Amino acid sequence: MKFKTENLFLDSDAARELFIRVASRLPIIDYHNHLDVSAIAEDRRDFSIARLWVVSDPYKHRAMRIDGVPEREINGGASDSEKFAAWARTCPRTWGNPLFHWSAMELRSIFGIDDVLCETNAPGIMEKCDSILARENLTANAILRRWNVEALCTSEDLLADVSVHAAATSKAGSFTVLPSLRGDSILAFSSPNFPEWLSRLGAGRAIKSMDAYFGALAERLDAFGGASCKIADHSLDSGFYYELPGVSEADNIFKNIVGGGPVCARDVSKLVSFVLLKLAGEYRKRGWALQLHIGAERNTSSRLRGLAGPAGGYATIGNPCDMPSIVRFFDDAEKNGGLPKVILHTLNPSDNEAFATLTGSFSEDGVWGKIQFGPAWWYNDHLEGIREHLRALSGYGLLSRFVGMTTDSRSLFSFSRHEYFRRILCGYIGGLAERGEIPGDFDFLAKAVSDISYSNAKNWIFNL
Repeated sequence: MKFKTENLFLDSDAARELFIRVASRLPIIDYHNHLDVSAIAEDRRDFSIARLWVVSDPYKHRAMRIDGVPEREINGGASDSEKFAAWARTCPRTWGNPLFHWSAMELRSIFGIDDVLCETNAPGIMEKCDSILARENLTANAILRRWNVEALCTSEDLLADVSVHAAATSKAGSFTVLPSLRGDSILAFSSPNFPEWLSRLGAGRAIKSMDAYFGALAERLDAFGGASCKIADHSLDSGFYYELPGVSEADNIFKNIVGGGPVCARDVSKLVSFVLLKLAGEYRKRGWALQLHIGAERNTSSRLRGLAGPAGGYATIGNPCDMPSIVRFFDDAEKNGGLPKVILHTLNPSDNEAFATLTGSFSEDGVWGKIQFGPAWWYNDHLEGIREHLRALSGYGLLSRFVGMTTDSRSLFSFSRHEYFRRILCGYIGGLAERGEIPGDFDFLAKAVSDISYSNAKNWIFNL
């Protein structure tokens, strides 16, 4: 069965012209992903479509579980070809889900395949893809060049070796690879892994006070800054509540934690608030932007967590954001002169309008789009989720200043999400023009598409 995607989501003449003449030709700026930077630095070769496309993709794994596929064929001991075959059985059933469109675009863009993957054609498609990967020497960087990547940021723990990013940029040649700080470990005070992480941070020095902690953090932030980091990211999952303690109270809570004493949830919340506020000031001082991913409920099935690890595709949407908490955090940071540029992501779509209005609540002279309502994230990055995001930002903010899409993925093939987003964007803007709601002047429309798809992120984040 063939599935042609040339006109996907392009339901007007204006939309088709905008995509063909503008959006499809733009390079990609991807400011948040989970790619393995070592794979780029080494320009790794893995000529197995099963490993590159299926084995490590939690989006596919989630769909396969819903489809009843045994865990052995997802994260278990089945062979790579068995896992590919299992995905092939599920793939045709994903119609209506973005996985159906992403898969079609990835097979077409990288391998020139227009067939819908299914159980009967899986062996032939796997053989063809593996042959093309090997014959055309599609290394990690060759695949990224096919997507027309210009710059990307890989998400890294505070203790990661970020010197490898310069090597990755040198090896890539045609695109820039920078680190972004994934700061979850910094605030993971209730995690059983925190003592071991803190010991590694200290590198032989005991960290027993807030001052010592901030001193050690600053050293690692300097290392990220030396590697041209531009952005930090923190996940504030479902239930985040901001309550700022005094300096001495925060220090006492921290000492109690590192000393192994009992700690209540409220104390942890206070300490997270205190440290996050301090970090906001550090990011502001360094000229970094702050990303906040809000609203995930990650602790669902403990069985699947044990089988698939912490990012195995079984999380769900959590509670709406506690808006007074976010506002108090931003306000305290602003009063202290330490509010950096911010990108807000929500997993709960009921936050859309509130986040869109928040983009106008903390402005700064001469800084456009200081607070960004980031792209439709995770479970929202489907057709209607993206359209709802665009509508909210249009109605309550300035869509023209939006920094656009990012992959938030571990897969080299996931850059199809930029094409997916750009198609929906062209459909949205083209539709406005076709209905006479905005001018139909092509140059006017082309600038809007180019800014949102490419230029805004380039200027706002990278200053390239």
